[in-house]
Amino acid sequence: MPSPFPGMDPYLERPTLFPGLHGRLIAVVSETLQERLPPPYFAEMGERVWVEVSQRFIEPDASVFRGVSEPGGSIAAAPVRSQPIIVTVPHDERRETFVEIRASGDDGERLVTAIEFLSPSNKTPGERGRELYLRKQRELIDSPAHLVEIDLLRGGMHTTAVPLDLLRARVGAFDYHVSVHRFDRFEDFLIYPIRLDERLPEIGLPLLPGDEDVALDLQAVFDRAYDIGPYRRRIRYAETTPIPPLRPEQAEWALQRLKG
Repeated sequence: MPSPFPGMDPYLERPTLFPGLHGRLIAVVSETLQERLPPPYFAEMGERVWVEVSQRFIEPDASVFRGVSEPGGSIAAAPVRSQPIIVTVPHDERRETFVEIRASGDDGERLVTAIEFLSPSNKTPGERGRELYLRKQRELIDSPAHLVEIDLLRGGMHTTAVPLDLLRARVGAFDYHVSVHRFDRFEDFLIYPIRLDERLPEIGLPLLPGDEDVALDLQAVFDRAYDIGPYRRRIRYAETTPIPPLRPEQAEWALQRLKG
């Protein structure tokens, strides 16, 4: 049974749900491309790992230090008059996967196209995940490799490499979008704007100059990720609200979709 929405499901943008969707989308894209790419191209999954300050609650912890007595009752060292309070700052290990199209040849392998699904960490100011993502983005823009960025999150700071003011001036209103930057067309960004009520597009993934783009149906990818995930059992559509909230007209449209 598919999602009740024609394209991206806004209920899956919830922070507790999107990481799982992100991983499934990457896996489905990798599997799909493996079947469609002509030789010598192949798809490979990669991973970024970093440590972020956790939001987990830690019980306050205070420790008392005591001097150590030597045999005979004497104190080995004078006790410190003022004792510190220990403040524990928990950290979590974070992981993000991505897909790369590579080509094999006599001189080894070459990165041709990097495919990124943006995550909440990428779009949150101050997070280590955003810093690492923007660093990689800059490296790819300046490299002989294509960059495909897929943003299925309405919330957060604009993050794809195309400047937001130019994007809005050219395509108008949108909820999601795909940005394709080709290394052989350095000044151009190929944009697929997406509204909430639209199907996700079929996009062209660039290969090396002289080779035709490979088509990737993002709606088919999303539908497959939804089907293999827990969403039909986990999401209580009638009892929850999307995060971030929908605009009033979108909320009314979503309500009608759910009733249908």
